[in-house]
Amino acid sequence: MDELEPSQALERLRSLCLALPETTERLSHGEPTWFVRGKKTFVMFADHHHDDRLAFWCAAPPGVQEALVAEAPDRFFRPPYVGHRGWLGVYLDVPADWQEIAEIVTDAYRRVAPKSLAAGLG
Repeated sequence: MDELEPSQALERLRSLCLALPETTERLSHGEPTWFVRGKKTFVMFADHHHDDRLAFWCAAPPGVQEALVAEAPDRFFRPPYVGHRGWLGVYLDVPADWQEIAEIVTDAYRRVAPKSLAAGLG
């Protein structure tokens, strides 16, 4: 479990997102955000954007948000604006399991990517 400075956490998250096929990054609502084919958002960085916490928000499969928030509310949360759609919030200002985060990011990508792109992930 690693606890990183905000810039280090952003770079690590960026590398995970941009490693996925046809992913781009641009600012959205003042924060780095990653898109599939420039259109569909799958991960949004949240550097104290809505509270005093460093985190990211991402698409999640049905039921995952509720399960992870119930299991580890110190690491996961229901984000504002998109939480009602099942999106997951992941705190980055606590020790983080970056292998788990890589899996969460990949699942977020699979959730919004066209089936042809998602199938390429195995």
